[in-house]
Amino acid sequence: MSTALDRTSSGEDRRQRIRPPVLVAAAVMGASLLLHLRDPHQSGSWGLCPWLLLTGTSCPGCGGLRAVNDLTHGDIAAAASSNLLFVGSIPLVVFLWARWARDRWTGRSRVTDTRRAVVFSIAFATLAVIFWVLRNVPAGSWLAP
Repeated sequence: MSTALDRTSSGEDRRQRIRPPVLVAAAVMGASLLLHLRDPHQSGSWGLCPWLLLTGTSCPGCGGLRAVNDLTHGDIAAAASSNLLFVGSIPLVVFLWARWARDRWTGRSRVTDTRRAVVFSIAFATLAVIFWVLRNVPAGSWLAP
């Protein structure tokens, strides 16, 4: 999603530059630890999904907390069963985070290709809507959490 790399000329040192990706990683690890310790498979342990309560159907995020819990226990199949879209997007998210962290570490900045970012966002949103519909019809019931 970038067209050029440039060295940053700001006076930030490496510790200041790497701080945002480290804080994001720490927040994700903290949330994962909480989900490991308090099992979301028990009904109501983390509250209830408002969409599910109002409509009786699963949203694209339903099963995400259970998927994280399953991943922290090393059960990839159960995590995929809880929310395939979430589990399938993890490699992309890790790649983007690692690239961001590397760029911050080296002091490089990326110029974002806006058109490519819009196309990617629309493609992902379309995939999420398709996933949302499929998991709520009989043919896609295997996608339901």
